[in-house]
Amino acid sequence: MLRVDIRKRLGAFSLDTQFTAENGTLALLGASGCGKSVTLKCIAGILRPDEGRIELDGRVLFDSAAKIDLPPQRREVGYLFQQYALFPNMTAAQNIAVAVKDKANRDSAVAEKLRQFRLEDVAAKRPSALSGGQQQRTALARILASQPRAILLDEPFSALDSYLKYQLELELAETLAAFPGSVLWVTHDRGEAWRNCHKVCVMDNGKSQTVQTLEELFRSPGTESAARLSGCKNFTAAIPGDGTVLLPEWGVTLSCGRSVPPKTSVAGIRSHHVRFVAEGAENAFSCTVVNVIDDVFETIVLLRPLGSEQDAPLLRMELDKAAWAAHDEKNTVAVSVRPEDILLLQKA
Repeated sequence: MLRVDIRKRLGAFSLDTQFTAENGTLALLGASGCGKSVTLKCIAGILRPDEGRIELDGRVLFDSAAKIDLPPQRREVGYLFQQYALFPNMTAAQNIAVAVKDKANRDSAVAEKLRQFRLEDVAAKRPSALSGGQQQRTALARILASQPRAILLDEPFSALDSYLKYQLELELAETLAAFPGSVLWVTHDRGEAWRNCHKVCVMDNGKSQTVQTLEELFRSPGTESAARLSGCKNFTAAIPGDGTVLLPEWGVTLSCGRSVPPKTSVAGIRSHHVRFVAEGAENAFSCTVVNVIDDVFETIVLLRPLGSEQDAPLLRMELDKAAWAAHDEKNTVAVSVRPEDILLLQKA
């Protein structure tokens, strides 16, 4: 178990993050510059937090109050950098060998890692002669050769061409499935987090939010920043009511089918949850069609609710191409959102 509760200031940027990662893979999900990589560097001992505490499996790695700050080599943490940080003057086998602690069995340990990561044929090659996938596998083999208690992955596919990512993601998931400790997976890709991580901690402007399951993030993200990271594209100001929300920018009141938290200030609506209905249906409201975009596999329709304020955001609807083609009315349409699909959000 990895426990993190730290603060760090870097110029105008301020990090304030708290979370616990149990055995399994926890995604740190956030936009670029939100503090994900800074958090990893503090855990690994590359950066020193200004204050706080980091604990791994009951062992204190950092504690500002107790003046404990273990050096990186004593933290038992494996860090996969975005660019892998392989030693350029060493072969793949030599890169792995430097991480083996048991010197007496170094050769057999290296041979096992070369076999495990299918690197036997490139063992004598230097990083410059390896493909991106081979470099990543060498870096992972080096990490596991050090027998870490936790693994930190800093956007592990950012250095790879898109056509390589799918297979390498499967291989990485297979490797991590056998790892008994905690894994932190830094990403800005919600799909990557969904496919590979057990839980998620959203980070926004240096602050961490509550650790939750991926299902909870998509069903009830809680904040506007978390909803954006989960892929929601429609946001508008909201005023809580008795089981309803007033959306003043659109001049619409929608039933939520549940109690609305008094701190709700934004409503989020996923594009695929906007659907055609007959006028008079629950939560139905009329819209004019502003634009229709033909995407690769679907049609995107941009709508303006009737009665909207002049600068109100448009409502984005995504639907199957056949469904749009079959819809007779292309200028003014009635749409609705099911009560349970309305995201009730706070600003932060």
